[in-house]
Amino acid sequence: MAKSYVKFEASGDVVAKTYEALQLAKQTGSIKKGANEATKSIERGIATFVAIAGDVEPEEVVIHLPTICEQKKVPYIFVPSKVELGKSIGLNVQCTAVAVENRGKASAQIDDIISKVSGKSQAGKAKEEKPAEQKEQKEQKEQKKPAAQGPENKA
Repeated sequence: MAKSYVKFEASGDVVAKTYEALQLAKQTGSIKKGANEATKSIERGIATFVAIAGDVEPEEVVIHLPTICEQKKVPYIFVPSKVELGKSIGLNVQCTAVAVENRGKASAQIDDIISKVSGKSQAGKAKEEKPAEQKEQKEQKEQKKPAAQGPENKA
């Protein structure tokens, strides 16, 4: 039975590809292991992908991760086993969460996983959002200027 914090379940082949991608990211890039380090990485805006174990007990250890991933627009996936998650990154113990900071050679694999989980390509999404946010901020500033100049012009 899935825990309350698991918002979706990935298929077996996607989970297997996730474990492989995490292993490659550890070897050629950089990762953060555990819920605390993953949380810090996400909040600092460094994480590019997060894997969360679906069998963590107590749930409170990782229940906040999906929420902050969504707030920071970091793609994430739930994997069924914390033991397998630990093994995939070379640990002999279980691991509740892994944040990928530098994808290394696993970049294409992670993009593929993200597209399968979300149903759309995320490769260029981060690049597209920043100009859109800048445009919104610019428009808001322009709207404030005429309102501020209006009373001065009347006086």
